[in-house]
Amino acid sequence: MCTTCGCGEHNHTHMHAHVDENGNVTTHVAHDHDHEHRHDHANGHHHDHDHGPAHSHAPTTSASRAISIEEDILGRNNAIAAVNRKFFREHRVLALNLVSSPGSGKTELLAQTLKRASGFRTAVIEGDQQTANDAERIRATGVRALQINTGKGCHLDAAMVSHALEHLVPEDESVLFIENVGNLVCPAEFDLGEAHKVVLLSVTEGEDKPLKYPDMFRAADLMILTKTDLLPYVPFDAERAEENARRVNPKIRTMRVSAVSGEGMEKWLAWLAAELMLSGL
Repeated sequence: MCTTCGCGEHNHTHMHAHVDENGNVTTHVAHDHDHEHRHDHANGHHHDHDHGPAHSHAPTTSASRAISIEEDILGRNNAIAAVNRKFFREHRVLALNLVSSPGSGKTELLAQTLKRASGFRTAVIEGDQQTANDAERIRATGVRALQINTGKGCHLDAAMVSHALEHLVPEDESVLFIENVGNLVCPAEFDLGEAHKVVLLSVTEGEDKPLKYPDMFRAADLMILTKTDLLPYVPFDAERAEENARRVNPKIRTMRVSAVSGEGMEKWLAWLAAELMLSGL
């Protein structure tokens, strides 16, 4: 949770957009805090940027104060997420929050999805700490993409998505893919206004990931096992991975997909089509 990493405190961040010569937009998130910086507020309380009780930076931070900060951060985030969700609902936009560990194959799966999804209107928000590499890969497919660089931040939040929507306005009756920063911790807690969290787990990881990071798999509606073309070559038990996901979230749906071989892509596209239709009801 971001009371421990400190990246969720919006009072000490600002965002600005850069437009390159080709009209591509990259949004940068700047974090102004340091460990000793304090702001006094009108109601007499203050926020220390000490990273909270889970880090040795500030072992004296009380649990009650950490909970108060956490509730404050999530409360503000959820209010903005509700506005985002209202926008998506009114414009019949299916917004999907793609989450995973780094290197799970999110961007490759997304690129292959966009190449095959000729019947969909699509747009993409890319989240990374640095570089516009992933947004450039998506734009190469012909789909509009906006890059958010979070700097020290370890996840996207609703305010970042709201700001991105000012520049990347999705078409009505479209799919908006939001590729979150590679992280199985903080993105589980932050609602962006999406219809679904879709968690990716590659077969090059451990099948016990759902048990190690239960909050993420509990928050997701769909788990995609990626890189399944590698199953003959890696010691990964796909059935056990799916069983572990259902242990923490009995309602989670699962599918197996390879962006390289194309295995499972039709099932994934069919799920998108069904969810897009539901979003327009």
